[in-house]
Amino acid sequence: MSLRIVHYNDPILHKKGARITAFDAALTKLASDMIETMHAAAGIGLAAQQVGHALQLCVIDLREVEPDFKWELDGAKVPLDLIMPMTLANPEVTFLPGTESYRYEEGCLSFPQIRGDIERPDAIRVKFQDERGVPHVLTCDGLFGRCIQHEVDHLNGVLFIDRMDKKVRLGLNDAIKTLAKATREASQPPSSP
Repeated sequence: MSLRIVHYNDPILHKKGARITAFDAALTKLASDMIETMHAAAGIGLAAQQVGHALQLCVIDLREVEPDFKWELDGAKVPLDLIMPMTLANPEVTFLPGTESYRYEEGCLSFPQIRGDIERPDAIRVKFQDERGVPHVLTCDGLFGRCIQHEVDHLNGVLFIDRMDKKVRLGLNDAIKTLAKATREASQPPSSP
């Protein structure tokens, strides 16, 4: 079932997610619904906060992009088709020693039509659990690493606009204010005649 994607400036986007402790049918259903929602919106990643749940849970699917990145899951180079879409519960990201940071344009399903350059470290290691609670370790770089960093930021209440340089953010302020106003108006109860 496709879920409603929360837009900026809904307060849930700034909430740190609770740790996942129950790996049950409800979690599997939520992850499945998030994947369906992400695909319907033509996204490559989606965090639980973006569908109204303050949890340490995100989903990623990079099968439709050019794989100009490297990855290893649990020490093996597994084909993307076997691991995607990927559900990450309780992810913990560390940056690989000696990795450089790069600036790339990012977008976000909670910020329709708003894109901006963000600088992030290129190579990461992420420890996480899948939807069944099985622990994994993933190392990756490029878009794969960037996507995970973006979604893990969401899980911690950090938005991509929070990571923008002031100059980049300044150029997007009008669009961000317009989106915040539309979100506020959409959350108001309809007035009676």
